[in-house]
Amino acid sequence: MLGEETPLASISRAHCRDLLDVLRFLPANAGKVFPKLTPREAAARARVRGDIKIISAANANSLMSNMSSFLNWAVNEELLARNPARGLRLPDPVSKRDKRLPFSQQQLETIFNAPLYRGCADGERGYNEAGDMRPRNARFWVPLIALFSGARLGEITSLDTTDIREIDRIECIVVSERSLVGSTDKHLKTAVSDRVIPIHPKLVECGLLDFAAAKREAGETKLFDDIETGSTGSRPVVFSKWFTQFLRASGAHQPRTSFHSFRHNFRDELRAARVDHDIAMLLGGWTTGSSRSAVSENYGSGYRVEALNDAVVRLSFDQVDVRHLAAGAR
Repeated sequence: MLGEETPLASISRAHCRDLLDVLRFLPANAGKVFPKLTPREAAARARVRGDIKIISAANANSLMSNMSSFLNWAVNEELLARNPARGLRLPDPVSKRDKRLPFSQQQLETIFNAPLYRGCADGERGYNEAGDMRPRNARFWVPLIALFSGARLGEITSLDTTDIREIDRIECIVVSERSLVGSTDKHLKTAVSDRVIPIHPKLVECGLLDFAAAKREAGETKLFDDIETGSTGSRPVVFSKWFTQFLRASGAHQPRTSFHSFRHNFRDELRAARVDHDIAMLLGGWTTGSSRSAVSENYGSGYRVEALNDAVVRLSFDQVDVRHLAAGAR
């Protein structure tokens, strides 16, 4: 949008304001909806028509934040005297509190009592039809792990089979970009997202450890290699689209809830159990502003895995009953 021949050193505040003005009216999925238009042309059309869905203020601000981070790098490398994008953002009419909600008790009951979890025709297209099949695939495990670990969708879908392992005699989920088996698809939101999460007893009862062990014994490297990467090459994107369909098909869909709502449920459980704030932030990868190097094997936090485990086992999750999912349950 600034022009490929614009010298980096010449980028000004006016350039950045112009960029933000384009983002203000940029259509959602502009590349697909208007494949023959440049972003600037697509935004101009949306501005005139007024009936085209545009990206949210939060998404526009995220893109500006990425731009600002790049320009900060340029300043550090002495390619720019100052960052002309600093502080530029759109007012966001939606408060943080209103962006996403945790799943309600009724939604959780609906999700984990859907045919996929009670018995379905099959684990593929027949996941929402009652039947005798009880598939233990990614569709079964990923929502359960999200609820009982608070991990992000991208963190879960990129897990290696070796990321379910024992640390200090405690079974854990290791969330890290480092791979023991050479995977190259592991990416974290921030450096402090690198962490270990002791596995909640309910996940153990459901058979997660056995599932991971079977995958390793079969020579598999990815825990959820059955998630297709699709045209985007992204497992999280593909799974997120399926999960949205699942919520609608199961009757659990409600406004302002999505897969990310599991993370809000986990945070609420931490609050209900009165888990120490620092431990809660560490478990969810929410810690910010720290200069520490987050290294899973070192725990990088001053807390032993035993202390993290003590916090996790205190989470009761009384809102949802998954006893019917225990390994061997019928």
